Amino acid sequence: MSDGFYKNRRLKSSIFLIVCFLVTIIPHLYKFEALFYFILIISFVIVFYGLIVISRNFKRNKISNCNTGKVSNKELPVLDILVAARDEENVIARLVERLFNLDYPTNKLNIYIIDDGSSDNTPLILDRLSRQFEKLKVISRSPNAGGGKSGALNYALKFTHGEWLLVLDADAQLKQDSLKRLFSFVEEGDWSAVQLRKSVTNISKNFLTSCQSMEMAMDAIFQYGRLSVAGVSELRGNGQLIKKETLLACGSFNEDTVTDDLDLSLRLLLSKSRIGILWDPPVMEEAVENLSALLAQRQRWAEGGLQRFFDYGDQLFTNKIDYIQKFDLTYFFILQYALPIISIFDLVFSIALLDSPIYWPISFTAFTLSGIAFWYGSSCKSEVPVLQKSNFLMVFVSLFYLSHWFLVIPWVTLKMSIFPKKILWRKTLHTGV
Repeated sequence: MSDGFYKNRRLKSSIFLIVCFLVTIIPHLYKFEALFYFILIISFVIVFYGLIVISRNFKRNKISNCNTGKVSNKELPVLDILVAARDEENVIARLVERLFNLDYPTNKLNIYIIDDGSSDNTPLILDRLSRQFEKLKVISRSPNAGGGKSGALNYALKFTHGEWLLVLDADAQLKQDSLKRLFSFVEEGDWSAVQLRKSVTNISKNFLTSCQSMEMAMDAIFQYGRLSVAGVSELRGNGQLIKKETLLACGSFNEDTVTDDLDLSLRLLLSKSRIGILWDPPVMEEAVENLSALLAQRQRWAEGGLQRFFDYGDQLFTNKIDYIQKFDLTYFFILQYALPIISIFDLVFSIALLDSPIYWPISFTAFTLSGIAFWYGSSCKSEVPVLQKSNFLMVFVSLFYLSHWFLVIPWVTLKMSIFPKKILWRKTLHTGV
């Protein structure tokens, strides 16, 4: 895209940051007696809607899981699995071997691995695997081809001919019967796309990986609830199934964002395409194992999350979507992006002006809802346990883990507002352990 496009994002980031600044500092400088009651009302609305969203999961096992439904081999569609792989020597062989062991008609399953300019042994491993598995299709791109993961997936689209596409990361792991159960879910719900719940394989590695496992379960709880209440749900990159004609109608994968899944989710919403959320079977993946990798990953997610709202915000507030969908998007935009910035400003002004924090009831409410979703997501029946041993103390301590977003979001917004930076894709290292 043009430099003007990136400057537009930079301008919107600056405006968003300034608005959060004014919303915070004005009440500290000018005391409004009714403000505290107004904040309490907002907190009540947040609790009320949040609990409704979470409670929609109570009947999830009966409604969304189609473990008993079966689709005959004759009825199953042609499926293309796409994996964009760059420097994945630790996991790519395991992935390919497991994909070819999936329970799905071989004449209806095509597996494409895109070697996206790897500099390690990935090309050599793929060459060996292509001789071992005749149906494996390896697509190579040069290191400077551009577009990141989106560019690799778009490049591979021209080689595909299936009705459906399943996008996986190189560290993905599926159960043997996942594909058949996935299409049972598609048939029952008439979805245009489906996101499998993400689950962590290295849960017990350390505190961070355990917290990420709980966070993924919490996210699935909110996603399913939002879908049930407002018809809003999001893709999560790994384990996303989409009808090819729907993807092409939406403009394929956006190469000008760092999170193609979040960007595509909004475009699907605007096109009235429905994204289903399937709890079981999940797609399993590695959680990052150290703080540095976690913060790098979360900065990319935060930047991509903001980019999509800056890019499509004007369309979201037209008549293209329903009022309940507008409310839902506004609700979660405030909690996920505005609240962390306002809370940091609120803390700084409280210290500088020797004043009491103003917006603490909203922050407290947000953490309480997260804690409920953490606990519920961790205790729900699932084929792959969210925790090795679930307990209330772990849930409580993990809430402190969530506070990293209150640092990441303000920092990323500030960077987007100041620096004339273009798209930069960062790879998450997969160890294969």
